[in-house]
Amino acid sequence: MASDVPMSPELEQVDGEIQDIFRALQNGFQKMDKIKDSNRQSKQLEDLTGKMRECKRLIKEFDRILKEDEKKNPADVNKQLNDKKQLMIKELNSYVTLRKTYQSSLGNKRIELFDTGNDQVAEDNNVQMASEMSNQQLMDAGRKQMDQTDQVIERSKKVVAQTVELGSQTAAALTQQTEQMKRIGNELDSVHFSLKKASQMVKEIGRQVATDKCIMAFLFLIVCGVIAIIVVKIVNPHNKNIRDIPGLAPPAQNRKLLSIESFGSF
Repeated sequence: MASDVPMSPELEQVDGEIQDIFRALQNGFQKMDKIKDSNRQSKQLEDLTGKMRECKRLIKEFDRILKEDEKKNPADVNKQLNDKKQLMIKELNSYVTLRKTYQSSLGNKRIELFDTGNDQVAEDNNVQMASEMSNQQLMDAGRKQMDQTDQVIERSKKVVAQTVELGSQTAAALTQQTEQMKRIGNELDSVHFSLKKASQMVKEIGRQVATDKCIMAFLFLIVCGVIAIIVVKIVNPHNKNIRDIPGLAPPAQNRKLLSIESFGSF
């Protein structure tokens, strides 16, 4: 019987030995029906009784280790381990009842299974072993075990319901976060597109500015050339190597001022 309950290595080893004995008991009682000889049946029953004694000892050891690790484990783990111990006792009791049935049919002397005295599997509610119970006590114990099992099932249902609800809330939160991530992705795409557009505009503006600078430089050179020609013409008007600038009249030569005497001749 596999278990998902977390255990210490020592407790897990004891649990494994108990499960091995339970499998051996199950196979042994199945062989009982195939054995026809009463002597061989009696011998088989004795062997099975020895295994049940060993199983009782291991259950006590399981309980001892469980009490030692009780402070180390969480409360829910201790509850699960105690429930597991109860199931072990219940399964062992079923084999004890089966042994008594085969013993009655064989008519042999009762085989003592458990020691007398107060030495028994340690439990909080002092559970009696099946060999010490009457039929009515066995029925009552069975009903009690069924009630405990029903309570465990109800608790498990509540845990499952809480888990499903938590899963639904988690799924809703994940869906909301997924939608938010999609919106963020779309916004990032828009920002990337805007940056790309802005980069193109900056390049175009840069080209325009470079073109304007070239034009301004060219105009500046032209203006400087014109000014230089004008200056040269003014300084050296007889230099024939410099053409006249259209629209610029050449300097007047041999210009004479009219005197008052010239007017007198008239």
